[in-house]
Amino acid sequence: MSNFDPRPKSQPWAASNNSLRTNVVLASVLPAIIGICIAYLYQLDSGIGLIAVFLPLQLISASLVGFRRFGKKGIGDASLLVMTIFLSTSVIVLLLSVLGSVIFKGYPALSLHFFSQNNVYVSTTTSLDFGGVGHAIVGTLLVVLLTTLVAVPLGIAMAVFLTQSQSKLRAPVRVFTQALSGLPSVVSGLFILSIMPTLNLERSGLTGALALFPLMLPTVARVAEEALRLVPQDLRMAALALGAPNYKAFFRVILPAAKSGIVTALLLGLARVVGETAPLIMTLNANNSTNANPFNGGIASLPTYIYSFISTKYQTSQERAWGAALVLLMLVGLLFGLARVLSRKKKMKSNSKTLSMHSSKKGKN
Repeated sequence: MSNFDPRPKSQPWAASNNSLRTNVVLASVLPAIIGICIAYLYQLDSGIGLIAVFLPLQLISASLVGFRRFGKKGIGDASLLVMTIFLSTSVIVLLLSVLGSVIFKGYPALSLHFFSQNNVYVSTTTSLDFGGVGHAIVGTLLVVLLTTLVAVPLGIAMAVFLTQSQSKLRAPVRVFTQALSGLPSVVSGLFILSIMPTLNLERSGLTGALALFPLMLPTVARVAEEALRLVPQDLRMAALALGAPNYKAFFRVILPAAKSGIVTALLLGLARVVGETAPLIMTLNANNSTNANPFNGGIASLPTYIYSFISTKYQTSQERAWGAALVLLMLVGLLFGLARVLSRKKKMKSNSKTLSMHSSKKGKN
């Protein structure tokens, strides 16, 4: 028998170019070394040295490597690659620095009583052994719950109208939704504050919920609209072909298929408003006790709690504010984590359905 093996011993696209790899390493390392030396010699600030020295040197060296390898086209590609990596790394570093600061400064304030007690007998200099954010957590949940009870049904209704209706009003509704997406939160608070005397409203959890409503509505509407658009039209057509009316086809076929996406819209809407500060400062009265009635009296919230304690000069007050910020960060992270898990489950279900359809077609063939 012949020992000839027709398979190639190496794939041409898998062959490594040692010269190119060496140039890339040098183009990455040399600007860093030169930048560090210049910054050390001239006593430059790290930020100034990074932007004014390292980044230009990195762009020049990457452009030279790109020009040597690919010609003029390689200059633009190399510059785009360097800027993408630089900006992405900057965003990641800033995010990690914020997370690290909140965790490092807020963790000492955390304890069991910090989650359950209020601040009735707590002053700006009281030890961390007393008081907590229990009343602020309750107030935040009540205000956000009131906002959710109105914004979520209306946002889902807007999404249904934009995806299922053929009315000419879809364009104005979509423009209105996009305009609300760019609404500054302070403007929403100022608007509610301006109409409170006209409606004979006092500062309470209700006015805080009204201020958060325009901020949560567009998030829910847009995410729910995308979730409904991702439902295959074949499901709707199949339901209509079987004789189901339009409303039954929607409620029994399309809406269950988009359930995970709608839940994701709800969670993202909650995460959008749970940390808003400016509207609540204008529409809520600070309260150190626990108030479970959002329609009467002052009520506390985590954002206003943080604002009130971080603005003082006392160490214990600032530690309380950092602890409340960590609690708020944990709450927002929990909401985004749930949204991520639900969206991943939705993709897995859609992939499994696609695989089952392909396998059934192959079996028929």
